[in-house]
Amino acid sequence: MELLSPAGDPLKLKIAIAFGADALYCGVSHFSLRTRSSKEFSIQEFDEGIKYAHSLGKKVYVAANGFPFNTQIKLFENHIAQMRDLNPDAFIVSSVGTVRLVKKIAPNIPIHLSTQANVLNVLDAQAYFDLGVRRIIAAREASLKDLKAIKATIPEIELEVFVHGSMCFAYSGRCLISSLQTGRVANRGSCANDCRFLYNIYVENPETKVLMKVEENDEGSYIFNAKDLNLIAYIKRIVESGAIDSIKIEGRTKSGYYAACVTRAYRAALNDIERGCFDPSKYEAELNTTKNRGFSDGFLFKRPYEKNGDQNLVTSQSDGTHQVVAMIDENGETLRALGTIRVGEELEILAPLNAQITLVDYGDRGVIYKQGDRYFLRFSQIITANNKALEAIHSGNQNPVLLPAPLPPYSFLRKPINAS
Repeated sequence: MELLSPAGDPLKLKIAIAFGADALYCGVSHFSLRTRSSKEFSIQEFDEGIKYAHSLGKKVYVAANGFPFNTQIKLFENHIAQMRDLNPDAFIVSSVGTVRLVKKIAPNIPIHLSTQANVLNVLDAQAYFDLGVRRIIAAREASLKDLKAIKATIPEIELEVFVHGSMCFAYSGRCLISSLQTGRVANRGSCANDCRFLYNIYVENPETKVLMKVEENDEGSYIFNAKDLNLIAYIKRIVESGAIDSIKIEGRTKSGYYAACVTRAYRAALNDIERGCFDPSKYEAELNTTKNRGFSDGFLFKRPYEKNGDQNLVTSQSDGTHQVVAMIDENGETLRALGTIRVGEELEILAPLNAQITLVDYGDRGVIYKQGDRYFLRFSQIITANNKALEAIHSGNQNPVLLPAPLPPYSFLRKPINAS
């Protein structure tokens, strides 16, 4: 089964690959549904990213799943032609018209149908398959039973499902709240995430026209705020269903640590299923370290009317259990501070699975040691690459810091929130 991770920029692409992704999805221009992310890829960087992924046997899918207006069709055609020449592994598009257009302009590149197309049944799946779609990214409202029926009817089609990340409040992401309130069109990639806002609710007496505030608490209510999807405990059932070809992680606009940690957790789950030692509690503990809105198991295994508690009415974001304080540079010899690091404090190393880590008992700069199956680092002195000694370093200081010994590139250092 393919593990498909988000790549919001060139660095996150490399991070996701390092932590176990088989394929990446990313985009360039406003025809991607994550324009805040895709602006961080230039055409040259996108080309380099595809070549880098291919050199490691990984795939890159171009997100071109926005809905163009009539005035933009020519721009969309030019974009598809430009992306085609970079030799991606697939195009992700959202509608019948864009499927036909991509098939015409890039006939040799596979077409994946976005979740926004809302495929829930065999009829729609067959229609898109007949148009030339190779893979369907299932509607988030689809059940595994629905998808097994599609696979049984059309064995040749690939099916992809979201297993982790933010969930849109609207049905299959067809949301107009952002467009109505801010003029930012969600289905064109510029969603303002209005569903995460705090709202005050009022009721009106039709006779007196008096407005009365309805309060969940003193601050208001997050009435549209869906919890994040988390299906790590169900991965074994998904694999054993035989219906799913790819599991997908949401999050192109999220942090590099998120890309690393979530990819690593699902990679570990897939590996452990093969080895016969699947343990959901282990992966869930890792996922709890990331920022989230609370977790939901979505609709793959349960119908909406069978569920409750899928909204977070208190906050639009929590901190997770850990604070990330540093990322290891590509050279493996220095780090960049993402939080506060002090001499003498214990920092856990989050490295790619099966990475080789050198233990250091008595180093000039600190120690690297192992407790159980986890690795830790403690600085005895913080020395920057320009040989400046510090008692502590903070996120605003971008000077590289020398490590006690080399660590795997793109690894992270973290500590529990209550240890900050």
